[in-house]
Amino acid sequence: MCNFNKQNEETKMLIHLFMKKAAQNVGGTNFLLGLLEAMKSHKPHPLTSRGCQIASNNTIIKWNKTVFKDKVDVLEEILALHRSSENPDFNILTHDNAKKRKNILNMVRTLTPLEFVVTPQNPNDGAGFNFKVFEEVKDDSVKLNPIFIAIFFCSIEFTKKALKYE
Repeated sequence: MCNFNKQNEETKMLIHLFMKKAAQNVGGTNFLLGLLEAMKSHKPHPLTSRGCQIASNNTIIKWNKTVFKDKVDVLEEILALHRSSENPDFNILTHDNAKKRKNILNMVRTLTPLEFVVTPQNPNDGAGFNFKVFEEVKDDSVKLNPIFIAIFFCSIEFTKKALKYE
């Protein structure tokens, strides 16, 4: 999942275009990478930040709802199961265990209204951008947004490869 080289061409291009546009909208590649480094240094996980925001020297990311550790644990478990997956469009509801499926559905209901807004600290650097946790939410299918995964769960090297991709 977080191996850029294993992604299909369509996903590589989607992530590349989004990251490039995102970098432009926050003042440049270094500003975006600085924000990602600030997020990675936040412990235990950036999503559990009480203030629903993380700031670097030049950019800030905010979200509209507190996320508790149990929901992050469910997300991390899903990603661990699909870590080596080359298909980023996997349905997270395909789980045999009824209890785990219920936990996943609860996590989906909790995180669906969540929206992330990234803005530069200086308004002259750009307009910023926003994204959601899920790309698709249907009754029988839920797909994670690859941008969300890249920003919150993948390494900074993943983002650097995405930005350099041609």
